[in-house]
Amino acid sequence: MAQRDEKRKQRQLKRDIKRAGNKRRRQHLKRELERNPEEAAHTEFDFGRLSSETLNGLDQDATRRKEPDRASGTGEDDPSS
Repeated sequence: MAQRDEKRKQRQLKRDIKRAGNKRRRQHLKRELERNPEEAAHTEFDFGRLSSETLNGLDQDATRRKEPDRASGTGEDDPSS
């Protein structure tokens, strides 16, 4: 049960970070549109500490594990054998 709670907290943290980062990104784009409409579509935004990139793939439970490739090593598709 504790593992589920921890996973739930991680998901909520990631949602909160993404929401805050997206809010700042929208505000940044809105300001750029007012200042420089021609270049607003090409503006870059740095999420900085509001990036959820570091939280990707932290939950390595059974639903996230990839099955090994069963076709590899059989030689069925290998024309050189």
